[in-house]
Amino acid sequence: MSNVTGLVADAEALCSAEYWVRHVREAVRFADGVRSLVDVGVTTFLELGPDEVLSTMGEQCLPDETADVAVFLPAARSGRGEVETALTLTAVAHVRGVPVDWMAVLAATAGRPARRVELPTYAFQRKRYWVETAAAPGAHHGTADARESADADFWDAVEREDLSALAGTLAVENEADAGESLAAVLPVLSSWRRRSRERSQVDAWRYRIAWSPVSEAAGALKGSWLVAVPAGLAGDVWVADCVAGLAARGALPVVVELEDADADREAVAARLREALGADRAADVTGVLSLLALAEGRHGRYAAVPLGLALTLSLLQGIGDAGVGGRVWCVTRGAVATGGAESPSSVEQAAVWGLGRVAGLEAPERWGGLVDLPQTLDGRALERLTAAISGATGEDELAVRASGVFARRVVRAAVGAQGGEVWKPSGTVLVTGGTGALGAHVARWLARAGAEHLLLLSRRGPAAEGVDKLRAQLAESGARVTVAACDVGDRQALAGVLARVPEEFPLTAVVHTAGVLDDGVLDGLSVGRFEGVLRAKSEAAWHLHELTRELDLSAFVLFSSFSATVGGAGQGNYAAANAFLDALAEHRRAEGLPATSVAWGPWADGGMAAQDAAVSGRMERFGLPAMEPELAVTAMARAVNQSDTCPVITDIDWPRFTAGVDGTRLGLLFGDIAEVRAVRQAADATLDGQTAGTHRPALATTLAELPAAEREPALLDLVRTQTAAVLGYATHEGIDGERGFFDMGLDSLTAVELRNRLNAATGLRLRPTALFDYGSPSALARHLKGELVEDEAAPEKSLPAEIDRLESVLSAMEQDDIARTKAIVRLQSVLAKLSEPVSGGGSAVRDDVANDDDLESASVDELFDVIDRELGDA
Repeated sequence: MSNVTGLVADAEALCSAEYWVRHVREAVRFADGVRSLVDVGVTTFLELGPDEVLSTMGEQCLPDETADVAVFLPAARSGRGEVETALTLTAVAHVRGVPVDWMAVLAATAGRPARRVELPTYAFQRKRYWVETAAAPGAHHGTADARESADADFWDAVEREDLSALAGTLAVENEADAGESLAAVLPVLSSWRRRSRERSQVDAWRYRIAWSPVSEAAGALKGSWLVAVPAGLAGDVWVADCVAGLAARGALPVVVELEDADADREAVAARLREALGADRAADVTGVLSLLALAEGRHGRYAAVPLGLALTLSLLQGIGDAGVGGRVWCVTRGAVATGGAESPSSVEQAAVWGLGRVAGLEAPERWGGLVDLPQTLDGRALERLTAAISGATGEDELAVRASGVFARRVVRAAVGAQGGEVWKPSGTVLVTGGTGALGAHVARWLARAGAEHLLLLSRRGPAAEGVDKLRAQLAESGARVTVAACDVGDRQALAGVLARVPEEFPLTAVVHTAGVLDDGVLDGLSVGRFEGVLRAKSEAAWHLHELTRELDLSAFVLFSSFSATVGGAGQGNYAAANAFLDALAEHRRAEGLPATSVAWGPWADGGMAAQDAAVSGRMERFGLPAMEPELAVTAMARAVNQSDTCPVITDIDWPRFTAGVDGTRLGLLFGDIAEVRAVRQAADATLDGQTAGTHRPALATTLAELPAAEREPALLDLVRTQTAAVLGYATHEGIDGERGFFDMGLDSLTAVELRNRLNAATGLRLRPTALFDYGSPSALARHLKGELVEDEAAPEKSLPAEIDRLESVLSAMEQDDIARTKAIVRLQSVLAKLSEPVSGGGSAVRDDVANDDDLESASVDELFDVIDRELGDA
């Protein structure tokens, strides 16, 4: 079509200079050209330009009678992926009858030849429940980087060690002559291929902790700040400087000292009410906890550091006392930011594990964690003020003389090596050695050359499956000793170590033991911390002390991803594992071997896999279980590498980024490319809108909807988020009237759902919201009242309505008939309200059936009714 004439172009004219002079000088008849195409029956327009500009213009040029028939398909659209846009264009063109070479399209997309399959002869709908096999790390997708079919066939034959298939792929003419050569090289190739895949997979699982410099920011404080201090430390110079620093920068500090006996939520709540006054608690601007500085252990629960016990009780007590503001926990030398630093207080590090869980479970109450240096000066106090005022926007910070640093999880360098893979020898002690994780480790140790394995567990030889495990290890040539020992008992552990045979001296320790006692922070107690910490952190400390003089080649601690990022319902487990991480860094600083691996979930008997609810929650969060053989391989490689606390976990980034977007984890993983891409996409969406405008908040969106559509929209939101938490593919199976906990939610998933709804709505729902509004429909009605100003929830609007009615009644004229009718009507309403409690009827409704009866009743009839209903009252 000619843009000069708006008609079909003349081929000869297109070749003349005169035509192109006209093209430059005369009007562009784009609209005429579109209409001419429509006139000859064209209804599908493909735009091959760099954007959808002409498609937008073309739609406006269509005659009214064809506007609903014709369609414009741009091959490229701004802000959208090229492959997705091109495939969408192809699909739409196909359903409109445009011939498409699907064999070519699918081959280019999948990277291998396409083939036709016969469809079933019946109507079908498929729903996949199996986990998709992840592409090998480093594999490329798309046409340019697609692996050629021959290459795929070659490696497939190699991996299967299929000599015949390999000869066919290589097009060997004389298979008999070449068979001997191929047979010799095939096992070598297969082994290399397998090791290469394993190494590539393990590299993809490896992450590490980094501390990124934070730009200096000025911060100011205001209002009352509750400062919780361990008993006896209020006069300490370091503590006093912290309090004075807050006062000098605008805060009004209220210091409360807590002692061992106060490590109880009720005791803490009582102390806070006493210090603040019942009417001032809610007006507190913020809470600064220095309780981590408390030295020693809890008086009753010896495995629990006192500072950790007091911090837990504070987090619970401020909620019970109704204290406002966010809680910031301060430690001193609890973390190492790199270089020559090492934690000077391993026990304080446990508070960081607890705090990360608090940030997930109670984001509306949590502020963050700040580690301060041993020596405080004015600059450090300025940086502390900026942190707790929120000026930095970070919630895990270390203040040092050189600046402020924020904690991050980043990818470990691919193929990074700190030496040869660990080669065990002599005696290797494995705690939890008869459990699932310990057994996997023991089998690898036996294969790798350890002469003697000392497997410790609480039940020892009486543990299930011990005989089978012992036989498997013996087949690998290892001598095995299985002993019953509570590793949290220092004396018992010392006795076991004293019996290690002299011919096989102890050369390594692998601490896999651990127990779970999950529960949300609001339901945990110091006693429930005791059992978890005794098996994990207390046992690790005993192992450290009793072996520090030995020449060990490895000291491996099994930490957890929950300690690295926090895990809802695992406050005690996260605290114990954060202690392990700090202990490993402390040992490295002393020149001792140590590696603390923050593991993601393991398959085949891992602690997460033992509980279907926990494993399901991890899977939905984007943390699929790792194959144990590969995980142990990753451990062996980590021992001699430079990272003291590597993070080893398989992360499904599309799922994971959906879960961390908008939460504190978005900061923690902000340097990961996949998370950064999600942020950039969100920023691009905002930037692409009209200048000066922002994406409308949910409240604004609801206000723009018709009143009748608001509650259904919120119900869909609640059902969608509930389905995501329960792992449903869609929200169709979520009944709006069914109770949340009847659907399968528990206290942990309730926290996850509440946090999702907080992120989606911008509200701060109470921790008990799902209990108070027990079904999706009830919660949707509550959300409507919170988000739409003119539709407040009934429980909010009722008092105001009663006040208004009282005002109207007080202003009534002194008319006996009118007042009597009002009294009878009000008594009728009260009788209806009392029915669920009393279950009885109402004499008023029996004698006066309806409003018409009231209108026609005489004064004497009305007073008779009132007398019978109320008596002399």
